[in-house]
This record gives sequence, structure tokens and C-alpha cells, in this order.
Amino acid sequence: MSATVLDGKELSKISEESIKDRVKNLTEKNIKPTLATILVGDDPASETYVKMKRNTCARVGMESIAIELPDTTTTEELLNKIKSLNDDKNVHGILLQHPVPSQIDERKCFDAISIDKDVDGVTCLGFGNMSMGIDAYGSCTPAGIIRLIEHYNLQVQGLKAVVVGRSPILGKPMAMMLLNLNATVTICHSRTKNIENIISDADLIVGAVGIPKFIKSEWIKQGCIVIDAGYHPEQCGDVDLDGIENIASAYTPVPGGVGPMTINTLILQTLISAEKTLS
Repeated sequence: MSATVLDGKELSKISEESIKDRVKNLTEKNIKPTLATILVGDDPASETYVKMKRNTCARVGMESIAIELPDTTTTEELLNKIKSLNDDKNVHGILLQHPVPSQIDERKCFDAISIDKDVDGVTCLGFGNMSMGIDAYGSCTPAGIIRLIEHYNLQVQGLKAVVVGRSPILGKPMAMMLLNLNATVTICHSRTKNIENIISDADLIVGAVGIPKFIKSEWIKQGCIVIDAGYHPEQCGDVDLDGIENIASAYTPVPGGVGPMTINTLILQTLISAEKTLS
């Protein structure tokens, strides 16, 4: 039996149609869902990512505010900008594009974002609340993965889940989200000893280590659910997907799997933030 393809591109299209309707409903009530994006410096990749997010906002009828700061910006200057956005009632979500120039205390700036507007799920408070099962906006990539899992009705409870990667915006929140779904979670990384033995026992794998094809297909057991959250210029992810359709029970393609869900989740969480202003 062929593996189920977890098609994030298709799910994001379906989600966008629903988001459009909800945005229209809010607009009729004089609320315009608005995402503020902050780009510090002129990193080409960051410029592309921010443009993609703003284009998605436009596509669903949401507003976006582009704030571009020079690469000489100080931590204090960035904190002041974030505070002004926190205080602006017309802004429902704030995205600080990672990375920022080295002279800036990125963590301090992330944590200055109001938890009510932390639609990218980057604050320590948001991570803590999410981990404890308290309402919070999840980090967008792992939250998008959970949405894929739920859309395809994959049963996670009781599974041995292995998250390969420990970054604060992907690996760590991914592990907590799976734990909240009652999976038994192991976190591995590039320095884990005998990693292939751990992966080979997994019922569900999330590749989030940032190394092309780090996870070999021969490590993956039959019937495993394979989520590849990586993307590299070589047009591949963190998992060697060669022949994966004959090994996994379900998997995300690269591209077209996890990636589209990341931006879609950012837009959805901004919409939810705007909807909360009605209550």
C-alpha cells in the first residue's frame, strides 16, 4: 500500500479560502486583521521570506505593515519599535524576522513582543504556556505540522516520536506539541550517539536538524510517519526521501509539505488574534 502524502501545499490552499471568509467577516465589523513585519538589515533570504508573508496577507485580504530598519539598528531602537507596535491597537500580530544583526540581543527583542501579538510563537512565555497546555500561539512550523497531522487524522497518541533537532523555534516546541498529543517523545540532535538506532525504533520522525539528508532512509522502519521540516538549496530536506513511499505510512514531500503550512499558520494566528478583539 502506497504511503499517504501529507500535502501542505493543498491544505494551505484550503485554509486560505476559510481565512478569506473570516477576514471578510471581520472587515464588515470594521476590524482589519493586520500583521506587522520587522526586517532589520538587508539579508536577501530574509527579504524574500518577509515578502512571501506580506503577499499571503494581501491574498487573503489582510493588511500588513512593513517596517525596515538599517543593519546599524541597536537593541534599544528595536525594542522601542516593538513597544510602539505592542501599543498599536490596529496591529494584531508582530513578526520579527530572524536573524537580526549580531549587535542586537535577539532573544530580548523576541521576548518584548506582547504575548497577545506573538503570532510567530517566538517568546519564552508563549513557549512555556504552550508546553503547559495553556492557550498560546505556537511556533509556526511545528504548529503547522500539528495541523497537517490532524487534517490527515493521523493518530499520534502512544507513538514513539523522535524529533531530530533542538532549535527554540522548531525542535523544542515540536517535542512539546507532540507530548501534548500523548506521544512518547525523544529529542535527538547532530551530536546524539547511536542516533540511527534511536531513529530506527521511531513510529514518527520529525527531521528538524538543518542538515541535508541527515536522516537516512535505511534508518526508518516500515510504517513510520515521516515529517521533513528541512529545506535546502539542493531541493531536499533533512530526510533522505528516496523510496520513502515504500517505507513510510505517511510523509511530507519536499518541497510542498511543511513549508506552505508555516506561512499559513502565521496568517491564521494573526487572524485569530484579530478575532479575539471582538470578545
